[in-house]
Amino acid sequence: MRLSYNMENQEELIYIKRILEGETNLFSCFLEKYSSSIYSLIVRIIPSREDAEELVQDTFLKAFRKLVTFKGDCSFSTWLYRIAYNTAISETRKRKIILPLLDEKMMETLTDDDMDTLFERDEDEVLLQKLEIAIDQLNVEEKTLITLYYYEAKPVAEIAVVFEQTTDNIKVKLFRVRKKIYALMNQ
Repeated sequence: MRLSYNMENQEELIYIKRILEGETNLFSCFLEKYSSSIYSLIVRIIPSREDAEELVQDTFLKAFRKLVTFKGDCSFSTWLYRIAYNTAISETRKRKIILPLLDEKMMETLTDDDMDTLFERDEDEVLLQKLEIAIDQLNVEEKTLITLYYYEAKPVAEIAVVFEQTTDNIKVKLFRVRKKIYALMNQ
């Protein structure tokens, strides 16, 4: 699997080089490939579909303008997710979002088994609805973590690049977010 990632990354680097040399129409390949993933991330942060669509456009416009700064030290998709995340965060700063308060003591008593039992029953429609409602109540960073890790299946190392944090820090945050989701679902 590592080989295919490297080949994909190399192909993207070739496209980027060609775009920077004047073949700007090739940027549409990145739009086709990543727009739905970027939308999926942004719509988790900004619940308005119209606003999310606009922010996806902003993300790609920023990426195009900053393409010369892409160094290739991470995958293009990771770099693009970072731009999308920052774009969405900037938008949330313009809005006031009220987040629910949780009993921190109750969250501390949760075990891995409690959470695993809940998340294993993924066929239960009521449970899935509760899960969506709980995710909607998370803060922006938590929604982004959940989206990248569970919905987009990004490895922890790539998520760490997006957040500019260590992989250990991301693992701890993912663990805490799972606990928070469990608590929100059982309030």
